[in-house]
Amino acid sequence: MKLYRFLSEDDTSAFCHKVTKALNDGWHLHGDPTYAFDATKGVMRCGQAVVKDVPGIYSPDIKLGEH
Repeated sequence: MKLYRFLSEDDTSAFCHKVTKALNDGWHLHGDPTYAFDATKGVMRCGQAVVKDVPGIYSPDIKLGEH
């Protein structure tokens, strides 16, 4: 099955570390990154979709971050 996650974070090195960890855990970039202003917090935020193929059958109970 193919898993999908959308990673987001304030525009700091924490975002890069989050994406780097996902890549090192076997996830692959999917599409272009996003960058938007969060008016509530007054900061820029980054986002990146990642995907991963794993064995099994999809269920909404799957903990995506554990794969």
